[in-house]
Amino acid sequence: MAAPLELSCWGGGWGLPSVHSESLVVMAYAKFSGAPLKVKVIDNTWRGSRGDVPVLTTEDNFVSQPAKILNFLRKQKYNADYELSARQGADTLAYIALLEEKLLPAVLHTFWVESDNYFTVTKPWFASRIPFPLSLILPGRMSKRALNRILLTRGEPPLYHLREVEAQIYRDAKECLNLLSNRLGTSQFFFGDTPSTLDAYVFGFLAPLYKVRFPKVQLQEHLKQLSNLCRFCDDILNSYFRHSLGGISPAGQETVDANLQKLTQLVNKESNLIEKMDDNLRQSPQLPPRKLPTLKLTPAEEENY
Repeated sequence: MAAPLELSCWGGGWGLPSVHSESLVVMAYAKFSGAPLKVKVIDNTWRGSRGDVPVLTTEDNFVSQPAKILNFLRKQKYNADYELSARQGADTLAYIALLEEKLLPAVLHTFWVESDNYFTVTKPWFASRIPFPLSLILPGRMSKRALNRILLTRGEPPLYHLREVEAQIYRDAKECLNLLSNRLGTSQFFFGDTPSTLDAYVFGFLAPLYKVRFPKVQLQEHLKQLSNLCRFCDDILNSYFRHSLGGISPAGQETVDANLQKLTQLVNKESNLIEKMDDNLRQSPQLPPRKLPTLKLTPAEEENY
């Protein structure tokens, strides 16, 4: 009997099994390859401190990062690429590198750096699934990590300033989407009628961008103009994740959005309160420690000791 495989990942919303791109990549690949994953959605009982998910757990292994998890699954004979030719395998690696270089920075910026999106959608959604008081700290850490990753790959001369970097990453992302759309054409998947690793990566990167309701939708609007990529995401959701989603009606989605708005206000109030308390503590005068008085014993008391 094969060892049980448990995937710890961020949960879903907006009709997605997960709103987290890297979690979606692994979940989609597991569906395509037939890997029997038991999905453990992160909730208020979680005790992680860095947000490093997804994580695959077996009887004697902990594997993180999508590429490493997918390699582990292949070694366990769960291979979604066994029908690909050597040329198609090379194309897979090239397109994944393109996604990570050209599209990922814009996805990270949309979720974690764009101020309106972060404070009204990303921060309250993730904070609601993390135990207090980590919920007040971890989203900010994840935002800073995303910004550092963007600047590390894009903040080179002549792009010294963040606004210049933003303009470039969105240009690159739109070009990448256009290339993906042209490559997919009218096919169901990128290499014919069977999904593969590349389909898992493209779905994982595009689906949250396509489905999550953001106030700032620059890249989302461009994606929605590419009907074959939107159809690609919808087909995978309907074919592989229908039973795990349960469907949300338009009225139900409006309720979810209203609850998220209330949660946004609550999280922002809590964050502001914590920041004010921290500022007050930093600005308050620091009194020197009090010295405890030394008790002197009388000769009679000394004899008793």
